[in-house]
Amino acid sequence: MEFFITTLIAVATMLVYAVPGFISVKAKLIKPESISSFAVILMYVCSPCLTVYSVNAVPEYTKELIIQIIGFFFISMAAQAIMLGLAFLILRKKYDDVKYRVYNVATSFGNCAFMGVPLLQAIFPDNPNVTILSVSYLLGMNIFGWTIASAMITRDKKYIKPWKAIVNPAAIAMIICLPLFFTTWRLPEKVADIFTLMGKMSTPMCMLIMGMRLATVKPKSLFCTPSQYVIVFVKQMIFPFIGMLLIWFLPFEQYVKYSMFILCAAPVASVVLNFAEMLGEGQENAANLVLLGTVFSVATLPVMTLILQAIGGAA
Repeated sequence: MEFFITTLIAVATMLVYAVPGFISVKAKLIKPESISSFAVILMYVCSPCLTVYSVNAVPEYTKELIIQIIGFFFISMAAQAIMLGLAFLILRKKYDDVKYRVYNVATSFGNCAFMGVPLLQAIFPDNPNVTILSVSYLLGMNIFGWTIASAMITRDKKYIKPWKAIVNPAAIAMIICLPLFFTTWRLPEKVADIFTLMGKMSTPMCMLIMGMRLATVKPKSLFCTPSQYVIVFVKQMIFPFIGMLLIWFLPFEQYVKYSMFILCAAPVASVVLNFAEMLGEGQENAANLVLLGTVFSVATLPVMTLILQAIGGAA
């Protein structure tokens, strides 16, 4: 029950951040066409800073921790690949409609950084290692996003190139962090404070953008499309069990296993919308899924953490 209450409070707090964004657009203080500019700042500034902050926050990288991080990275990628593949087998006959191509990506892409980091910090307040697990998950998701997911949305194989897996904000930020990862060196305090502040802006910025987007969509298109509820249910209440099955019986510490489940249960990722906007296809469908998933995460995340606690207690 402790996990349930902690998660409920954390998610509800995050959703409050969306209110100013919603009001700003409704009051015409921010134009809808300007929202994409906020998304650029989130993706190219705040997100990389969150990576640097998370890596720098780990007190010490032991051999055991590095092994767990690498293992977590590959298991998270395997879980996402399985979900993407299963969804593709089910949806491929409808791929002429971009809506179903966006659905395919949304089944496995979750808000593992912008919501995952503060959520894990709330659940495991005394364990700074959980932040690097979220970054590890995010790195794998971005590799898929800039390659396979982009190819799925556009139906263009030109995106499946090795260099695209490396030349993206998340991967570049992680490469820059390698000296922190493999040595005991840490950023000077004043420099670290800059990355900490910019990184922690990620969650409020993400939710502000969600609020802005919510102010631009029609309630009917958001809440009256049954297929969107199915995708949100699959992403937030089925996909976590795939991640859990892949890691549960391996020799990882319990907090690592719990983190995998929680990150897989994160709501549909805002990067689904970011990619749709950059690629110029399926923007409305992506926006609806991200908004619907975020709204329902106030119920799905606490329920899934409650189920996790029950499974962990039984084990």
